[in-house]
Amino acid sequence: MIEKKLTPFEQIGEDTLYRLVDTFYSLVAQSPDLAPLFPNQFSEIARKQKQFLTQYLGGPPLYTEEHGHPMMRARHLPFPVTPTRARAWLSCMRQAMDLIGLDGPVREEFYARLYLTAQHMINTPDDGEISGEIRE
Repeated sequence: MIEKKLTPFEQIGEDTLYRLVDTFYSLVAQSPDLAPLFPNQFSEIARKQKQFLTQYLGGPPLYTEEHGHPMMRARHLPFPVTPTRARAWLSCMRQAMDLIGLDGPVREEFYARLYLTAQHMINTPDDGEISGEIRE
């Protein structure tokens, strides 16, 4: 008998994923590099992030059903996503993962995917810097 491999969404679970997003945005709200990019009210952006990450991790296509194709890079082009902001975003996500206790291989795989996504979202160099890959 062939055993079905769980998707990352199934491994993490909806409740844990939603706690991660809520924790993440509480950290974003405190980040001097990120907070200025977001409205003071995070509930709608967190709701969309939950939909997107559910789909991104192999769960139901909630984001696409409501908003169409994610086109994340195009949706982020109006905002100056610099290497510094990408690092801050990743730092908030890493801290959120720590705070909710997400660990193990699923965390490593998820974070690796998020790292690549953060790289892809960079659309503006830091002042005086040539754009390129961010380093941690």
